[in-house]
Amino acid sequence: MTMPTPSDFVANCSMLYADVPALQRPAAATADGYRKLEFWWPFEDSVPRATEVNTFIDAVSESQATVVAMNFTLGDAESGGRGIVSHPNRAAEFGEHLDVLVDIVARLGIRRCNAPVGVYLSQYDNEQQLDTAVANLRAASDRLHPLGAIPMVEPLSGVDNYPVVTAAQAAQLISRIDDAVGRRGAVGLLADLYHFAANGEDIDSVLRTHCDRIVHVQVADFPGRHEPGTGRLEIDRFLGLLRELGYRGEIALEYIPSR
Repeated sequence: MTMPTPSDFVANCSMLYADVPALQRPAAATADGYRKLEFWWPFEDSVPRATEVNTFIDAVSESQATVVAMNFTLGDAESGGRGIVSHPNRAAEFGEHLDVLVDIVARLGIRRCNAPVGVYLSQYDNEQQLDTAVANLRAASDRLHPLGAIPMVEPLSGVDNYPVVTAAQAAQLISRIDDAVGRRGAVGLLADLYHFAANGEDIDSVLRTHCDRIVHVQVADFPGRHEPGTGRLEIDRFLGLLRELGYRGEIALEYIPSR
């Protein structure tokens, strides 16, 4: 059997190269043999200056790598660092942020955009926040679809008051957005095997039930969230199952290096 190499995977630069200055991460990843990259939102602000955007794009272009996926903004302390998609008080900010993200997607040819939903805020009704998330993700889908790109929803672990913890909750939100857009597949499911394991999900069942919605996969071992082989998660078996079920997308390495 041919052993996999870095070029077979997507490098999550925000985690694998967290100790490298942000603008040097694309070059560091390609020096290690990666040719496909992904990033969390690479700016301090949801709406960065044009010069910041241009500098980031130049750094990626100089690395000659392909950016496969990128996060929407993670927000700030108010959002718990987990996005602003569901926050009614930040709808205008999200609209400006979406303008910037769409510009980056168009310039770099990005095809997958992970949208952290944001923690529930106590001053708003949960249903109001869910309605806000649906409206914002509908707008994001409408803007990204002509570019051949798609927003994604990811179940997370270890975040208090986060509304999307299980794959079933993600699928329910995705269905609401699909209905609002009038098109199945308007939003995809990001399947992070680490988060599934940390949340106690039956991963075999999750993959079999939701494979048709999965558009991107991330891996880290569990426990510890380090590189594959450091924990007890059956990553190879789960990736094999995904292939059997018809998944032909990318596999991204999103782990904390232990060495």
